[in-house]
Formats: sequence, structure tokens, C-alpha cells
Amino acid sequence: MPVLIPLAEGVEPLEAVTIIDVLRRASIRVTTASLTDHITIHAAHGIKLAADTTWSALNLEEFDALVLPGGGKGTEVLKHDERILSAVRQFAITERHVCAICAAPTVLAKAGVLEGRTATCYPSCAEELGDAYANAPVIADGNIITGQGPGTALLFSLVLVQHFKGELEAQKVADALLTTIQ
Repeated sequence: MPVLIPLAEGVEPLEAVTIIDVLRRASIRVTTASLTDHITIHAAHGIKLAADTTWSALNLEEFDALVLPGGGKGTEVLKHDERILSAVRQFAITERHVCAICAAPTVLAKAGVLEGRTATCYPSCAEELGDAYANAPVIADGNIITGQGPGTALLFSLVLVQHFKGELEAQKVADALLTTIQ
């Protein structure tokens, strides 16, 4: 289950790193991709992250899931990047997993993939999700999985493991992290 995580300037590092870490603990192949021509990303809170590659070097057909970490500035970058909007649509149309946390579910709304779906996001962004919004820490609706924000990043990541590798693997990772999936 190869997973693609785009890293935009201003991304919320707690979400990005938690998702990457938990998925890799579950032996899921994760590729992080900078949306710039540089590997180093300037995340929120003065934190620098190093991506595995750049977006321009990717073949989207190689991935089974697209996971968007949020953050205010990072999400704005994602929402205004036609490559990301196109990828979201492409993954949704081909019924691959499309996942987003915090403000990033608004990217899914902008891409038009939430019609008839239920999703969550950071509460101050709820209006942008319209009728799709529901107030819950994590929501899985078919191939679309969304989470509320930094405080739910661990649960969101474990739910991704459940969907990508099964309940047993998710429980194994949760146990090793001394947490539960609820």
C-alpha cells in the first residue's frame, strides 16, 4: 500500500510527522513529496522537514493513497496548487484513498470530492465543507478519511493503518505506542 504525502510550505509538522511515523511503524511505504523544487520544507512553528522527493519527480499511478496534512498556511498552498486538486480528483475517481486532516479537508471540498460524503475538519473550517461536515475526531466514509486536527493526528493515523493494513496491524501499532484506537 504505497502512500503519498505532499508537504507544502507551512504544513502543520505535528500532523505530518505523526502520520509519516505511524504509517511507517505499520510497514506502510510512505513517500513524502515537496511541492517546491527543494527537498527542505519550512513547516509551521519554525520547523524544517526534509521530503523524500519533489512532486515533479512522482508518478501518481504508483500510489494507492493520498494523505494531506493540514495547517493553515500549508492548506492554503495545497488549495491553490492545481497539481494537488487534480491528484485529489484522480485518486477519488479511481477509488483510491483520499485522506486529509485539520484544514486540509477543505482541499477535498474545493476539489469537489465530498459531495454525498461525510467528513470532518478543524472546526473553524467547517463552513467550507458545507453539508459534508460532521463534528467528530475522525471520519471514514468509503475511500475518504478525514481528521479534525493536531490533537487527533495519532487517532487519524491509526485509522489510516486500519484501512490500509487491517485491524490487527492497527492494534499492534497502537499497543506499541501505549494508546488505543477509539
